Amino acid sequence: MNWKHIFVVYKKELKDQLRDRRTIISTIVIPTVVMPLIMFGFGTVMSKIIRQAQDEGTSVMIVNAAGAPALTSAMKADKKFRVVPESGDVKQRIADKKLRVALELPNDFDAAIGRGETPKAKILFYDGEIKSGIGARDVESFLQKYRSGILDQRLRERGLPPEFTKPFDMARQNVAPPEKVGGATIGGFIPYLIIILCFSGAMYPAMDLTAGEKERGTMETLMCSPTARINIVFGKFLTVLTASVATIVFSMTSMAVTASVGGRLFLGGSGMAAASSGKAQAAAAMPTFDPAGFVGIFAMVAPVAILFAALLLTVSLFAKSYKEAQSYAGPMILLAIIPAVFGMLPGMELSAKTALIPILNLSLVCKEMLSGTWNWNYIALIFGSSCLYAIVALVACVKMFNREDVMFRA
Repeated sequence: MNWKHIFVVYKKELKDQLRDRRTIISTIVIPTVVMPLIMFGFGTVMSKIIRQAQDEGTSVMIVNAAGAPALTSAMKADKKFRVVPESGDVKQRIADKKLRVALELPNDFDAAIGRGETPKAKILFYDGEIKSGIGARDVESFLQKYRSGILDQRLRERGLPPEFTKPFDMARQNVAPPEKVGGATIGGFIPYLIIILCFSGAMYPAMDLTAGEKERGTMETLMCSPTARINIVFGKFLTVLTASVATIVFSMTSMAVTASVGGRLFLGGSGMAAASSGKAQAAAAMPTFDPAGFVGIFAMVAPVAILFAALLLTVSLFAKSYKEAQSYAGPMILLAIIPAVFGMLPGMELSAKTALIPILNLSLVCKEMLSGTWNWNYIALIFGSSCLYAIVALVACVKMFNREDVMFRA
């Protein structure tokens, strides 16, 4: 192995790739643009939906409103609600998004309360529809206040203080720092996106440096050059690795800058907190992360970039044309997507087994790093196993380049 020859090949291939528009787009443009769109877009869209839902008010249909005139009047007086007349199939109207929420009451709701009974009020909403969910929470909050008013009245009639039914007060206080909340909110999606970008950044150069050269008829000339074949292999490999690492660097830098600027602009916080507060501070839906997590992610992704570069070079080498290489390399992205998706599933956590599964281990550990959790035993295990997989893939790549039947397929 001659490093001088390797760098000669590397410089030549790198210059050629910098002239390729596809490589520039996949390596620089997409990573730089996608991260701000994802992170700013998440908070902006969530804030817009919340504000729009509040400004419009919740449309509520009260079923059997005639049996609850007091409650109906109280709800009509509340500016949060628009009480609509009872008509049609309530459940279907909610499903068709013509109605956000319905409140189903017994025929004798007020009379039952007067008799000291406990009638049941049922809130109908569409789970998964944000505006309907917000409306259901508003109706539930209204009913709790209305119920408390009735209870206070009963206590006064019996000469008892309101505190009689409240032996103690409760309060919820969030002790999680912003980076923990940010990591829980979209921390699982960020590693997934980085893995995809890392793969796509290596894919186009790998196809061009193997199948592309075969198609142009320059592979034979390159292999006849006065240098060992392993030097050519490593020169091409370093070019593909550079493209993949550059994609990671641009995406991580873009994400760090976006998180920093967004944190100052939106005062930190998370989309989930903004959604629950429902106030003007919904703009704080910009997630924040542990800054050290960005450095940790880069270190953990580096061996995976080597793995992707070696695998894509090996697979693309079997193709006789660029188009054929696309048909081979394209489906390979599923090998990266599927484990990364599993890493986003609720309840999926790091363990001795998951730490040895490629891509999945990276997705899980990066999510924890963004949240500020550093389990060094698992980090060492994941980094070591990733390096091992990368070395195996690189050895296989070198062997494929030494096979004449693969290099010069007719």
